[in-house]
Amino acid sequence: MSYLTNFPSLKDQVSAEEWQARLDLAATYRLVDLYGMSDLIYNHITLRIPGTDHLLINLYGLLYREITASSLVKIDLEGQILTKPDTDYGINRSGYVIHGCIHEAREDVNCVMHTHTRAGMAVSSMSCGLLPLTQTAIRFVGHLGYHDYEGPAIDIAERERLVKDLGQHNAMVLNNHGLLTCGPTVGEAFNLMYNLELACRVQVDCMAAQTQIRLPTTEVLEKTAHLYQPGTRRPYGVLEWHAMMRYVEAEALNSGFPPYSI
Repeated sequence: MSYLTNFPSLKDQVSAEEWQARLDLAATYRLVDLYGMSDLIYNHITLRIPGTDHLLINLYGLLYREITASSLVKIDLEGQILTKPDTDYGINRSGYVIHGCIHEAREDVNCVMHTHTRAGMAVSSMSCGLLPLTQTAIRFVGHLGYHDYEGPAIDIAERERLVKDLGQHNAMVLNNHGLLTCGPTVGEAFNLMYNLELACRVQVDCMAAQTQIRLPTTEVLEKTAHLYQPGTRRPYGVLEWHAMMRYVEAEALNSGFPPYSI
């Protein structure tokens, strides 16, 4: 069996658009790990290759910090592998069951992220859902879907319910499971996930403190949530992406792992 983690560069074998998508997605995997949101070899982030219905996804077997632009697998919306590195690693079926249907149903979505963080799983198990405790959490008021747990996501029939529960939101709590975000770009999807995760961590901390919780008024909640929507002031995650790229590039130099950009 071949379980190598260093793969030849595909830079000269794919289009410029696909190579940039590979760079962006590989960097996002590294960022998720750097911010403590990875889970061994599990979970997945997908990105649509511009101008196509093809998606990029991780090899099922690599740590997020090992993922490179050339190690990503190209699949179609039904999860059929189109190209992948020469390795015995494949892909996680849940990756396209959950992600493929969202990419297919939402033309505005190019990136989908799914995590199993400790705080995300904790809040996904609370009947109250995400509470509007902080500015970070309030941005999701009226803009967060919930999907009931149906077991490991390997049933194609679940796709219709996933899409219905997400609706036009770009964030969703998978009850008793974890978190999901999506967006037009990797930067916007990552920014949403970072903030959703942070909101969950704060909620767990507040509830663990066992003290009286203060909530803003309904008027303030609605005003704040509106101000954080992409079309109100700016699409959050686009400006931030340049800083995130600088961060992941600097960390890659000292990580001991292959650079994400190969």
